[in-house]
Amino acid sequence: MKSYTEHLTLNIPVRMDFLNITHQVEEIVRKSGVQEGLVLCNAMHITASVFINDNESGLHEDYKKWLEALAPFDPSPQRYRHNRTGEDNADAHMKRQIMGREVVVAITKGRLDFGPWEQIFYGEFDGRRPKRVLVKVIGE
Repeated sequence: MKSYTEHLTLNIPVRMDFLNITHQVEEIVRKSGVQEGLVLCNAMHITASVFINDNESGLHEDYKKWLEALAPFDPSPQRYRHNRTGEDNADAHMKRQIMGREVVVAITKGRLDFGPWEQIFYGEFDGRRPKRVLVKVIGE
């Protein structure tokens, strides 16, 4: 069995957004040479996410609205205890918890083995600085 690792560095210029990273992950799988195996993608920051869903802009806007309703941005320490530490991103931690840390995708015949419409997204909830995504390919 072999493994191959790369890190994507992403810098989203706004506080919350989603970026399709499917093509970057496909290229890493191709470089790995793995034909049968798995690829793990995980956000290496506690205010970001990696998830699988449809690449449809209306859905992405719905996610943003839904997440903001569940955990609204509020930098004040009155709403969130975490912000009493001098941070202003408690909402971003909660949004990440909802959207998840990582995804694992099967590799079959050297390609990502997705269901219909599935693609891989990076979710940013406290942007405006570089963050990393680990992409690890394991298989034969």
